[in-house]
Amino acid sequence: MWDSYKNGYKAYLQLEKSLSENSVEAYLRDVDRLTFFLAENGLEKSPKEIDLKTLQAFVKYIASFGLAASSQARTISGIKGFYKYLLSENITDTDPTILLELPKLKRALPDVLSFEEIEKIISQIDLSTNEGHRNKAILETLYSCGLRVSEAVNLKISCLYLKDGFVRVIGKGDKERLVPIGDEAIKYIGIYYNDYRRKLNAAKDFEDFLFLNNRGKNLSRVMIFLIIKSLAQKAQIKKNISPHTFRHSFATHLVEGGADLRAVQLMLGHESITTTEIYTHLDKHFLRSTLQEHHPAFRK
Repeated sequence: MWDSYKNGYKAYLQLEKSLSENSVEAYLRDVDRLTFFLAENGLEKSPKEIDLKTLQAFVKYIASFGLAASSQARTISGIKGFYKYLLSENITDTDPTILLELPKLKRALPDVLSFEEIEKIISQIDLSTNEGHRNKAILETLYSCGLRVSEAVNLKISCLYLKDGFVRVIGKGDKERLVPIGDEAIKYIGIYYNDYRRKLNAAKDFEDFLFLNNRGKNLSRVMIFLIIKSLAQKAQIKKNISPHTFRHSFATHLVEGGADLRAVQLMLGHESITTTEIYTHLDKHFLRSTLQEHHPAFRK
């Protein structure tokens, strides 16, 4: 009964919202959880027949599995998005999710690496291998440009404007942006491309991808995650580190250095400035040193 609604929702997310394949799958998974709940409880209801009481029972159901509050909130947001679609298509004339409350979230700030820690991680790369030069170019690019890991693995050779100091990035929803790239990243991309990448046999349809695996295809996000985890362990850094840590550190270092928040927003590809504001968290040491430098009452 729900297949036609799901197929319509999928087309809406792909065509009208222009979401990536991963985002579409995430939203559809949220609806799948709801339909699984209905089936398990013998509730043969169409979307139009679902009320707030049913949805509240669904929220208790997903919470009973021990899902983190953030995962519960993500699922509920997905269901709210589904009902927005149903309303827009006149499939239903009521939205039972309006009064559905999201669990209260504690904003957990990701770990930030200092510049010295980033250098220490990158220094663990074995440059005696082809993969080592590729990995160095990847990590330098992640930190220099603040890319999402999906943007890095899909970076195209045709999107490099290294002489001008920019790369063209295809972000969420296939939206493009130009991002400045630093000299170190330019240097190591050049070494990797000229000495190694040009000699690789790229698989069909992967000829334009910059970073390739040994099968001539682009790397997976999981592969980048594993590379960074391994290097962090070798560097004996105990923080919770992922590819996103490099992006988060990029933005934090910019803001702490006095960069304009709007400029950081543009470089990160955030639609809303409120998303970028998470990077304004500044540690106590930085705040105090700023006051000591600029406030008369703190000067000796």
